[in-house]
Amino acid sequence: MPVRPDDLEADSRRYLASYALFNQAVADRLGLHPTDVQCLNLLGLEEGPLTTGRIAELTGLTSGSATRLVDRLERAGYVTRRRDEEDRRRVLVEPVPEAAARVGELWGELGEGWAAMLAEYTDEELAFLARHMRRTTELAERQIRHLREGG
Repeated sequence: MPVRPDDLEADSRRYLASYALFNQAVADRLGLHPTDVQCLNLLGLEEGPLTTGRIAELTGLTSGSATRLVDRLERAGYVTRRRDEEDRRRVLVEPVPEAAARVGELWGELGEGWAAMLAEYTDEELAFLARHMRRTTELAERQIRHLREGG
């Protein structure tokens, strides 16, 4: 049976809501705000320590909001700040290894279900899903900019 655009829209809305609720549950388990969880996720994807400015860029937060986010993560023991040895004006933010390991353990536990689900897909289906996720991320970034610019 073919999928109608209206069905796909409803499925998409359910998917997005389920991810937001999943992210909230992860944040609750870690004692964090959902945005903080995603910041930790992004820190784990980037090479080396980041400046608060770069965290603002990655998250789409203002510099003040990104600073408050880093403050929360530092108080909770998930990140540390240190002066950049090459440019003492810059402050670098990096994950605390032990805290990153705890988060990694939780992702590992939760990842087993995702891995089992993905194992059911063919290589072609996985390639489609990866392409869809990249395109969705790009679209979301454009829409976030549009919303923040008052569009």
